[in-house]
Amino acid sequence: MSIFFQIKALILGMVQGFTEFLPISSTAHLLIFAKILKLELSDFIKSFIIIIQFASILAVVFLYWKKIIDNFFTYFKKLVIAFIPTAILGLIFYKIVKNFLQESFLIISLSLFLGGVLMIILENYYYQKKQKTSVENKKDSMLDPIKEISYKKCFYIGLFQAIAMIPGVSRSAATIFGGLFLGISRKAIVEFSFLLAIPTMAAATGLDLIKTGLSFQKNEVVFLIIGFLTSFIVAMFSIKFLLKFIKKSDFKPFAWYRIIIGLLTFLFFLFKL
Repeated sequence: MSIFFQIKALILGMVQGFTEFLPISSTAHLLIFAKILKLELSDFIKSFIIIIQFASILAVVFLYWKKIIDNFFTYFKKLVIAFIPTAILGLIFYKIVKNFLQESFLIISLSLFLGGVLMIILENYYYQKKQKTSVENKKDSMLDPIKEISYKKCFYIGLFQAIAMIPGVSRSAATIFGGLFLGISRKAIVEFSFLLAIPTMAAATGLDLIKTGLSFQKNEVVFLIIGFLTSFIVAMFSIKFLLKFIKKSDFKPFAWYRIIIGLLTFLFFLFKL
């Protein structure tokens, strides 16, 4: 394997680790960068994109392991309920997502653009309710914020997450803004989104490995290991960055970023620059 091939794995791992928990769609960024790096969107690259997302999720386990153990049964029940819609729809639409949607940069660019517009609308909606929710958040600040999420809302969050099967939508954006729409505090839904990623990406990775039969060549395994480790390390910094960011800012900067990237992606692949 050439050093340039290894560098490409490193770049994709960094992109994945940084974007997984930000509401800008890690899958879209990986597909865009794979194209820029002139990597053929083969079955291996598609599997690579899914598997290194799981590496980012392991960063959540590493950072939240004590909290997960202390609240295991409460978290377990809520995460299972939230995961059910994604599990069912994921099994139904697996082939469509992997073999069609991931290859459509028109869908990716539209998802990024429209998602950004919707995020701005929802942030304005959320801001109008801020006076009411700020009181609630202050009351819950001394408690585990995830405990404020009811089982019914967990299921609805799972439905929102299922939308993120469309490349460019962003799993974190779908769950976070779905939660805000349901009246859940910003801190609670962000942390719940982190945790919900664990069963979601573990299942997605497991399903893909079963479908591919672990039929990777030696150079592909090395490529995968580099991307996996890089994604895990960078994701830890990304999680800490987002938790600090939401204390002072809303998500509008990410929304405008999505709009710009969506437009650039559309023009780039329209004119094949």
